[in-house]
Amino acid sequence: MKILITGANGMVARATINHCQSIGDTVAAFTRENLDIANREQVFDVFEREQPEAVINCAAYTNVDGAETNQELCYSANAFGVENLALAAKKINAAFVTISTDYIFDGEKKDFYTQRDEPNPQSVYGKSKLAGEHLARSAYARSIIVRSGWIYGAHGTNFLSVMHELLAEGKRIKAISDAYGTPTFAADLARRLRELAELDLPAIYHVTNSGAGASYEEFARKVCDIKGFDKNLPETVSNDTLKRPAPRPKSSKLACLFSARFGLAPLPDWETALEEFLK
Repeated sequence: MKILITGANGMVARATINHCQSIGDTVAAFTRENLDIANREQVFDVFEREQPEAVINCAAYTNVDGAETNQELCYSANAFGVENLALAAKKINAAFVTISTDYIFDGEKKDFYTQRDEPNPQSVYGKSKLAGEHLARSAYARSIIVRSGWIYGAHGTNFLSVMHELLAEGKRIKAISDAYGTPTFAADLARRLRELAELDLPAIYHVTNSGAGASYEEFARKVCDIKGFDKNLPETVSNDTLKRPAPRPKSSKLACLFSARFGLAPLPDWETALEEFLK
């Protein structure tokens, strides 16, 4: 299969490129420098030239706090850029997969969020990603929306991705004990993105590693267990003490109603996936 992947410098895109190439796909990968998804004319030109059978959109504005003051930039990538990709994919009749976020939920639900739950984003970032979902599905009925969250992996710069490096250096870290999610290893997410592109069944999917989910503190202590780091290095803090500009959901654990019905096996347990990453 020929697959076009956007946001090629990002963590999820790199994992997806590696996986697709490893199974024999032809991959056309584009960084923001050579494909600005907010530029509709450029998107259409690239798609017309490349003629991919499937498109996996990994491009996004992901600075959650920065989005509060850079709303235009955030929406241009997460909403209008997604619409451009969907329209261009429709024109060449390609499957289209785009990544959304657990931050579209308000975090008040204690159990897992499924596709039956009503989104209620609290941050500009979350609102922009939900707008992207709506615009994609309106532009192209064949759109596949993948909601995920707490993603970490090689080349990642977020807290979950670099936590083990900080702990290895003996640095103390602040680990939130009252915010919960479903950790997701980028390599596992990448495999599922490729499966969904081939399955080509338009829907909203929740894709995370399996298990009961975790708090940041539980994730940090599991890293310490696996690597033998000093368990006193993670400092337990509450979500409210960090005073970050953008509100985050207290609990954004995701579960999927469709995956098993469509023959998609659960992704590995998050603790098993974390061990794989830390190897």
